Amino acid sequence: MQVHAYGAHAADKPLEPLQINRRATGAHDVQIDIAYCGICHSDLHQVRSEWAGTQYPCVPGHEIVGRVTAVGGHVSKFKVGDLVGVGCMVDSCQTCSDCEEGLENYCDNMVGTYNGKTDDAPGWTMGGYSQQIVVHERFVLNIRHPEADLAAVAPLLCAGITTYSPLRHWGAGPGKKIGVVGIGGLGHMGIKIAHAKSFDLILNTVAAPHDLDAFLGLLKRDGTMTLVGIPAEPHPSPSVVELIMKRRSLAGSLIGGIPETQEMLDFCARHGIVADIELIRAEDINTAYERMLKGDVKYRFVIDNASMAA
Repeated sequence: MQVHAYGAHAADKPLEPLQINRRATGAHDVQIDIAYCGICHSDLHQVRSEWAGTQYPCVPGHEIVGRVTAVGGHVSKFKVGDLVGVGCMVDSCQTCSDCEEGLENYCDNMVGTYNGKTDDAPGWTMGGYSQQIVVHERFVLNIRHPEADLAAVAPLLCAGITTYSPLRHWGAGPGKKIGVVGIGGLGHMGIKIAHAKSFDLILNTVAAPHDLDAFLGLLKRDGTMTLVGIPAEPHPSPSVVELIMKRRSLAGSLIGGIPETQEMLDFCARHGIVADIELIRAEDINTAYERMLKGDVKYRFVIDNASMAA
């Protein structure tokens, strides 16, 4: 079926309205009418081919929330009318050790929600800057927040899990300390989630090249700095002295697996955690990109996907 979407036809072209095809709902698929989609800095990197391998037309968007409108005959987890989300991936091999442990995000054959290799035409996935999406139920998530919060829930599907996962992995808990570098879309979510946890960790959300040593030196013995912002260019290496002298650790973390993402959404629903957003119409996406580059948003743009049909 054809649906309205916004995408770019080349790295140096603005995003514009276009029509894309979505596959028919298969036996294990969930069809979702997309209500809102967050704008992630990754979208800009991919659209502008700052990360290698962008296929065009590129329809970004991996912070997707909406309502189920159809399910395949073998779907058991969802029904028509459910509020659901889709994050950064829509498939993986399901046979490797990462997949078996619920860490599909680290699968070598993980398929991104956009620009990922797929058998569906045109050969790569198209994301949430669109009216509708069809996804295998394995990669669909339940939304348990009030429907009134739905737009502000969208960024949890990337920014939320990107910060929740390292906090969980490194054991954030009461009485511990955390520092967050960069208070943008990711950083402000890290602060909200950490407010309900806390830990002796520096969570570095900044993707642009910067002096890691200045922050490593703030860690006490056995502290960890975790990088979660993916840079467009190689990052300068830190001084190993800062690591060795206090048995400090420098680590990385990439979003989270499906079980952990559902855990994060449920945690945020229980604690009333949503993103601080600015809701925009689809025709304002290009302006939002330029404002995002200037840091002119507190803290996440979210597209009202209903505006794509206007």
